[in-house]
This record gives sequence, C-alpha cells and structure tokens, in this order.
Amino acid sequence: MPPRQFDGSRVRAVRRGKDLHQKELAAMVGVSAPTVARWESGQDFPKGEKLPAIAAALGQPLDVLFPHDGPPDLQLLRCDAGLSMAQAAAIIDASRVPVSNAESGRRRLSDAYVQPLAQAYGVTEEELLAAQDCSFGLHPRGSRDEQASAPRTVGEKINYLLQHGYVGQEAPSDAEIARIVNEHAGMAAVTADGIAALRAGATTEASDVVRAGLAQALQVDAALFQDDAEVDPAAREFLEALRFLGSIHRGQILGLAARGSSRGLSAEMMAHINELVGELKHKLPEVQDGE
Repeated sequence: MPPRQFDGSRVRAVRRGKDLHQKELAAMVGVSAPTVARWESGQDFPKGEKLPAIAAALGQPLDVLFPHDGPPDLQLLRCDAGLSMAQAAAIIDASRVPVSNAESGRRRLSDAYVQPLAQAYGVTEEELLAAQDCSFGLHPRGSRDEQASAPRTVGEKINYLLQHGYVGQEAPSDAEIARIVNEHAGMAAVTADGIAALRAGATTEASDVVRAGLAQALQVDAALFQDDAEVDPAAREFLEALRFLGSIHRGQILGLAARGSSRGLSAEMMAHINELVGELKHKLPEVQDGE
C-alpha cells in the first residue's frame, strides 16, 4: 500500500475528465498501460514514489488527489520527493538497509545521513527528524501531544527507550532484543518479528516473561513494562536534559522513569539524580556550578 490514500476509481474519473487514455497516463508516469488499468480497477496499487508523478500528470494537487492522515513519516517524505528506496540509499552512498530500517521503525538514521536526505526530500533537518519520530511510533518533536502524553503501550515504551537511551551508541536491533529476552526467559518467548510488531503497534499484548526480558534487554526497571506504569512527564523532561550523557547510568535513569502519571519525581529518583550530578562533577571536572 502507498503511504497516501489511493482510490483507483477516482484516478480513472480524473483521467477521463482530462481526456487522457490509460496509455497516455502510463507514458507520463513511466509505467505500462496494463499497470494503470490494474491501479484503476483496484487490483494493484502504485508505489508511493509514483504518486507525485500521477498527480502532476492529472494536474491535481498531491494532497487533494492522494490525501494522508496525520503528520508525515519518513516513507511519506521519500515518496513525496518521488524517490524510490534504492534512489534514497544512493544519495547517502549506502545500501537500502539504513533507509528501510528507519522507515520501518527498526533503527534510526545515522547523523551523517540526516542532512543529505533532508536536502533530497526538500525538507529541513528538523522536519526529517520529526518524520523519523513518527516512523518509530512517536509524536513529532516538540508537539503538544508529545509533551502532554507519555508512552503507555509496551511497544511505545520500547521505542521511547531506544530513542532516548542510546545517544552516541548503536541501539539494539529487534533481533538482538529478542535474543536477550529469550536468554533471560530460558525459552523461545518472542521472535524479532514479535518485537517489531510490538513497536509498530500491530500488537499490544506481551506476556510477563517477555516484559521481564524486555526490561533486561533495555536495562530498565521491570516495573516500567507493567500496564499501570508510564514514563512520567517530569521524568521525560529530565531524560531529555541528560540525552548527551549517552550510556552513563542509562539503565538507572530510565528505570526510575517508571512511575504513575500523577506521582511526579520520587525521593528515590531525586537521590539518584543527586548521585549522578556528583558523578558528573567527577567525570567532567571542567563543568562548574552555574554553568
């Protein structure tokens, strides 16, 4: 399915209104006439990167002919730029894997890929990063929804921890997470596809064994993956401020974020914060109070 809504009968109606034959539209878009026929009959869908060319050939605004719901994700940005995954990969001089992983919410783009892709997609780097957040099932950066709500489902929590807990280092893949979960459980409790399904929101169910293994894999307190626990907004602000720390006590900090939505920061968390500040002064002696 393309990233935008596609209605073959509507394409047929607009084409006929323009007095275009299927063969003519096909030539303008770079496909065969039978391909256009399959699109219009609902037997097949065009690739997402073809939608801008179809809209242009029919003289229709892209958002009008092929609307989409919600903020754009990485796939939508790429397709709206008229680029295939292979073409996007060529722009960053890499295989399709980094582009595919980012679009499917498996692994975020390396910093070196952000600027060239943003330029190729015709957006700012901030817009590209916001779209990447959407690909990972997160709200756009800085949006009111992100500030007002916290990750609640198992998949949302996994995505959040992967985003905020691995600054400056490579986050584990779905396969790596599944392996650690299974080792912790002592049995085949989940597959890489199962982790991907959780992160994509295709399923929200996870056994207690899997939840405990996820806590082990992501180095957080097991309480975070309970249904009544969420990443507290106050804790989330604290995490954002500490993203530059990378792996320094990452597990402790993120684990302490598992609190009820109305409780705020606990005395225990404050104690860990104070401990962390003390360690930072030791590790970064050039940082002085008030700076």
